[in-house]
Amino acid sequence: MSAKGTGEGSASMRVFGTVARAMREHAGVTTDELAAHVGYSRSLVIKIERGERMPPPDFIEKAEAVLGTGEVLSRAARHLERGDFPSWFEEYAELEATAVSVYKYDTLVVNGLLQTEDYARVVLSIRCPVLETDEVEHRVQARLARQSVLIKSPATQAAFIIEEWVLRRPVGGRDVQKGQLEHLLEVGKQRNVTIQVVPRSSEAHAGFDGPMTLLETPQRRLLAYLEVQERSMLIDDRDEVSELHMRYSMIRSQALTPRDSARLIEQIAGEL
Repeated sequence: MSAKGTGEGSASMRVFGTVARAMREHAGVTTDELAAHVGYSRSLVIKIERGERMPPPDFIEKAEAVLGTGEVLSRAARHLERGDFPSWFEEYAELEATAVSVYKYDTLVVNGLLQTEDYARVVLSIRCPVLETDEVEHRVQARLARQSVLIKSPATQAAFIIEEWVLRRPVGGRDVQKGQLEHLLEVGKQRNVTIQVVPRSSEAHAGFDGPMTLLETPQRRLLAYLEVQERSMLIDDRDEVSELHMRYSMIRSQALTPRDSARLIEQIAGEL
């Protein structure tokens, strides 16, 4: 079992940030002083040092002049790579890309593997604290690229269980919501994809402990993945994974059939 923290950037960004901070502290310069010299906010300086933000080119040039580091930062910056995903999601994303099967249960928003571009942009744009516009676009494209797992060959077997109220939430407004619902209907036609809805009329079911993902690797290793508030946990303990599989199976049996789910999605879309 492994748990991940809240860092946002790639490994190279975190290394660069560590070097930048060490150079600043060695020079006896505070974050406020460096921010004033480079012409950026103190919060941006801190985020760069944490590896959460890519440093602007002029930031590096001005910082080197203030800190007297020669070309150390410039040379380190040549190896910078922007991460496609937050660090706490990277390990799971790598496993998902080659998975034999993925089973997902979602209670808040449509799963990233099923999101349209417009829907994903809204979800990422309303994040708090806010992301820079270019970072939002970068993550939108990374999220869409993840969806190739549904059409690759050999096909990944994918099953999605979604709470009805997720489908009724007007994320992005009527047009975005309707486009998302229509997309679900199209993806659900794929032979390797199953989409089921838990109707809001259900008085109780086995999913009250929250969303989950179950994943099987090409080596037939069974894993579970949980996340909340930019914290994630990848579970490989056989007993824990078995319990989550049991719970998922129960939720699946309590949801509408794929055909009835499609009819409900069509109904909701028709009401818009």
